[in-house]
Amino acid sequence: MVKYISNEAELPVLTLPHRCACVDIFDIKAQFGLWVSYGRNLRTTFIFWRCLPIANAKEMLINEQIDAKEIRVIGADGEQLGIMSTDQALRMAYNDGLDLVMMAGNSNPPVCKIMNFGKFRFEREKKEKEAKKKQQTVELKEIQLSCRIENHDFETKLKHAHKFLSGGNKVRVVLRFKGREMSHQDLGVETMEKFREACAELGTVDKKPALDGRILSMVISPIKK
Repeated sequence: MVKYISNEAELPVLTLPHRCACVDIFDIKAQFGLWVSYGRNLRTTFIFWRCLPIANAKEMLINEQIDAKEIRVIGADGEQLGIMSTDQALRMAYNDGLDLVMMAGNSNPPVCKIMNFGKFRFEREKKEKEAKKKQQTVELKEIQLSCRIENHDFETKLKHAHKFLSGGNKVRVVLRFKGREMSHQDLGVETMEKFREACAELGTVDKKPALDGRILSMVISPIKK
């Protein structure tokens, strides 16, 4: 943003939700983050406003937030520019329309790099989001069967199990024996085996069918791709 002002008294009072980075190439203190230079006739003042979001405590220090007197500077292309005053490094950064970012504050002197901080933060947040997507949370879903389950219900339960396994979740298959069904446990084992085979392409049995009281259960884990 470029604004032409003929009199310094006309400088506006700024109320912004940002911290304005500033540099004064003529050692004129710019209170509101104004880059001040003069036209040839010395009557026109060119004001360049460069506003950047405030970096919070967890982020790197940028621009005027860097209070070290001297720093070791790395250029935007990775070139080692050596040790210089922070003011000089800020001038270099602003002349290229970039920012000065502290990379290693514990070093002596601190190490700073000239870069486009907005672009750097955008790319960093993008990588963090992508990494978060890859961090899949595995849940244990439950499917309930019965010894005399109808084919339609069996297929419905199987579809649910396939969906859970495809989503990277484990499936606990539970079959409860009711009344006299305890005397026909072979029917329950047969049903569980049939269900396991139907899930074989998507999952493997993590915990084989085990009887606990009247409950027969097994756990199927998704196949890692």
